[in-house]
Amino acid sequence: MATIRPFTGIHYTPRPDLPLSDLIAPPYDVLDEPGKAALQTKHPNNIVSVDLPWLPPKTVGPDEVYARANETVQAWLRADILHRASRPAFYPYVQTYTLGSKTYHRRGFFGLVKLSEFGKGQVVPHEKTYSAPIEDRLKLMRATGMQLSPIFGLFSDPRGDINKLLFANVSKPLLDGTLQNVRSQLWELNEADVERQIIDLMHDKPIYIADGHHRYTTALQYQKEMEAQNGGPLPPNHPANHCLFAMVSMQDDGLVILPTHRLIGNVPAFDIEKLKVALEGNFEIVDTNLGSDAVESYLDKTLPKAAAHTFGLYDARSKKIYQLNCKNPDVLKEFEPGQSDSWRKLDVAILQHYLLDEVIAPTFASGQEVLKGYTAYSNEVVPKTDGNQFQFALLIKSTPLHALEELGKTNEVMPQKSTFFFPKLATGMVMNPIR
Repeated sequence: MATIRPFTGIHYTPRPDLPLSDLIAPPYDVLDEPGKAALQTKHPNNIVSVDLPWLPPKTVGPDEVYARANETVQAWLRADILHRASRPAFYPYVQTYTLGSKTYHRRGFFGLVKLSEFGKGQVVPHEKTYSAPIEDRLKLMRATGMQLSPIFGLFSDPRGDINKLLFANVSKPLLDGTLQNVRSQLWELNEADVERQIIDLMHDKPIYIADGHHRYTTALQYQKEMEAQNGGPLPPNHPANHCLFAMVSMQDDGLVILPTHRLIGNVPAFDIEKLKVALEGNFEIVDTNLGSDAVESYLDKTLPKAAAHTFGLYDARSKKIYQLNCKNPDVLKEFEPGQSDSWRKLDVAILQHYLLDEVIAPTFASGQEVLKGYTAYSNEVVPKTDGNQFQFALLIKSTPLHALEELGKTNEVMPQKSTFFFPKLATGMVMNPIR
């Protein structure tokens, strides 16, 4: 089993002219050019200047942009804008946010996890990875010698033992800032006895990747490069053997998964009556008699309480909400016989591999590629599904946490965009040097 360990983190120097709220950034892959520019306008030392050297995100830039990112981060270290800790530590981390009318506190910690190939150790994936984002992150890692943003990992801790140790004696945080209405607070924990207890408790726990599959795969590739340079396996304590994680208990009260609704376009011939016929035997389509003004309430209150494998559909033409009631829970058995029962009964799998691939695309797309958009926010469904780019939206419940554990046992990955852990981690709280 893989193990965790503390690390000598690099973080912004706590001082009045470096307000953390102006320095941290969302994950690089959710930003565009205006988003990057807005962050740089807030403060010239915003982490986005280093973490997103090339646009659009997930594409590979020329070598010089990564070299400039390294020049920037080294200049910040020399100017004490960034500070490198003098001794290894774990870093307790709290994100405070409001969703609906409720305020949440998501608690976890930053630490290093020993790398292992998927399926061969403690780290468990749930999504596929693609080559371009990995090459971009790899060039940035090579240039800067840092892991700039963490992988978001989940572990099971029903009694809350880890958080009790992490937060038993916290006082004023080392860093405290707010980004997009989410407050991030960071502490430094370097008490040897507490560190040992956390390491022992985490030793045999699987760590499920909630977000950051490409960054983890990048770290694996970097480790292989270092092994090739070394002529064989690296010494156990070599920094390339470990990867920066922000780890959160699955039982934490602040852990929220939002559903990712699909916005469907390039189907100008879409017709709800025709869809009823195409789904006959597997789904019943019911007119809810609700209109566009009820979409948010339907998504937030009605759909989550509906029977298993129930979906919603918002039609831009009629501005009506329809409900798809499942009559055949194992509808994917015919189409995906090689997958496990747990995988076939995921709502996202039914949506993608039956509703979209087997019914909607061949019935309404006239041989063309179906256009897919995504949103996790109920207030975006109607404005984005206006009949122009997107003709209707398929509305889905959130994927339950236990599905990650079940599929981890069979080494299966979910369809793309299966989970949306809210909020995203802030980039720039703490970084891990790897050389």
